Amino acid sequence: MSEASEKILAAIRAQADLHHQYLLGLELMVATREGPKIVGDWMFRLFRAQHEEKFLSSFQKLGLDGLPDAVACARYHVLSNNMGGVGVEYIEESETKAWVRFRYPRWMYAGPAICGVPVEASRGFLKGWYAQNGVSLRNPRLGFVCVSEDMTGQFGLCGYFQEFDQDLTPDERLQFRPDESPPPYDPDAQPAPPPGEWNEDRLAKANRNYAMEYIRNGVRKLCAVLGRDRALELGKLSARLTGLQQYHAMAASVGAVDGGPAEAAAFLSAMFAGMGDTCQVIPDGDHVRIEQSGLRIVRGLDEEARETLLACWIELWRGAVHSHRAFMDIEAQPGDNALTWSIRAR
Repeated sequence: MSEASEKILAAIRAQADLHHQYLLGLELMVATREGPKIVGDWMFRLFRAQHEEKFLSSFQKLGLDGLPDAVACARYHVLSNNMGGVGVEYIEESETKAWVRFRYPRWMYAGPAICGVPVEASRGFLKGWYAQNGVSLRNPRLGFVCVSEDMTGQFGLCGYFQEFDQDLTPDERLQFRPDESPPPYDPDAQPAPPPGEWNEDRLAKANRNYAMEYIRNGVRKLCAVLGRDRALELGKLSARLTGLQQYHAMAASVGAVDGGPAEAAAFLSAMFAGMGDTCQVIPDGDHVRIEQSGLRIVRGLDEEARETLLACWIELWRGAVHSHRAFMDIEAQPGDNALTWSIRAR
């Protein structure tokens, strides 16, 4: 791999980590400002949207067509999560019963942040995604049984997809049986993606897109729960804090220097390359402009969702620039599928 390709790959990975941290920060902010019930409702809506967009459309890509439903669902969650950087193990008990076990550290709740997330958040995504698999597959007998959860101090999120002998009611699609344990793990039985299709570059982009899609859908669904004004308030503040916190990790990934406007512009340009966006850095008197085009973060969104998400996303980079030792002002002017940034010393 060339040096240029390695730099792009590093930026892609840094973008994946940034959007992951932003999701976690926003989740914590909603939980602490609005309470467990609200964050649970938000997680339900978010994961329901993720499920509708990704679940069935990814089956063929992951080589799952033709498998029994319970087996296919378990393998789907192992493969898709592992590609997104989430450690999940697979245990097939039969054609009608297959287990998934998420391993620590949990991707969704990095570090000690897991202690600040209420159990309602976890149950929201179980109801929004796992309980809907049978509905999407048009199999009314397929459900998910959860035997362990993260926030209850058990051994982490774990459970099994099972095809029951009878149709399930909506309340039976997700069940809790904390007295059960999974069978032994078999390292030789773990599913793998179709060979030859998932090289290092594609896996890195899948990881980035995995984290990014949570933000694209998450901000939109937070507006549905809190209203646009409150969602923007929390979305922008958590983004700015995330940028402030993550700058040094991002800078180290792309070889950026903590300096003035020129160095800040070089950092942003390198990071935006990790989104697949195009940037032109233009020195302009006492400040530096960046013409950014492509804007992967808002591709395909309607106008309102696009404006809301961009308002939050810009704050990620405002925070990152404000994390420099030198004090700088940064502005961003949206255009037609583009952003014009202006950075100047204060």
